[in-house]
Amino acid sequence: MLFKDKAAIVSGGSRGIGREIVLMLAKEGADVCFTYLKSAGPAEKLVEEVRKMGRKALCLQVDTRDFAKTKELVEKAKESFGRLDILVSNAGIIKDKALMNMEKSDWDEVIETNLTGTFNLARSAIVTFLKQKSGNIVNISSVAGIVGLARQVNYVSSKAGIIGFTKGLAREVAPYNIRVNAVAPGFIDTDMVCGLKEDVVKKLKAGIPLARFGSAVEVANAVKFILSDSAGFITGQTIVVDGGMSLSF
Repeated sequence: MLFKDKAAIVSGGSRGIGREIVLMLAKEGADVCFTYLKSAGPAEKLVEEVRKMGRKALCLQVDTRDFAKTKELVEKAKESFGRLDILVSNAGIIKDKALMNMEKSDWDEVIETNLTGTFNLARSAIVTFLKQKSGNIVNISSVAGIVGLARQVNYVSSKAGIIGFTKGLAREVAPYNIRVNAVAPGFIDTDMVCGLKEDVVKKLKAGIPLARFGSAVEVANAVKFILSDSAGFITGQTIVVDGGMSLSF
């Protein structure tokens, strides 16, 4: 097992990519604390799945925009598991609109959830990692933050910001044996894309060299690699999981 007896926090872990990351970590031997915002039912079911694997699980309703709550999250995870080794910042939202129609609240909510939430989680965990001189952080960005997509200036800005945040923090904490990387998915078959019209899906897939959407498991596998000792000399990098989509830009 890659992460035997390690302890992890995953934000936004009850559905989609986050859920698959939680399951991956548990399968690889980690105890996992994950957050949810509204999906209490799926969160409780996931706890039971993790426990059936013989690992400890804890789900907490946390709005990662709230710094005080993320600090409490880290402390509760440490109390429950006795340690903390891994942080995966995955919680995120979209509010797509053309800029001319975008309200200030649309901008604020996306930036605060996606980018400030990433800061809050890292800031809450980093003291523990610095003290123990070990730790591993993966921030979930998006290919949108690399290539830019129309009608998503708030989302693109937040995800590009996460890439910059990852690079800066990686340089800062590398002397303490802490690695910080990002994973940037393209279009993944989750709730975020399931509501798209058929003609839109067809057009999007036509722009992907592999001609399909990715799966949440494929993103989780990228996270698994970047967290593993096999990636021990990788830090400050963004691993793109997009079926070649960004090659077109």
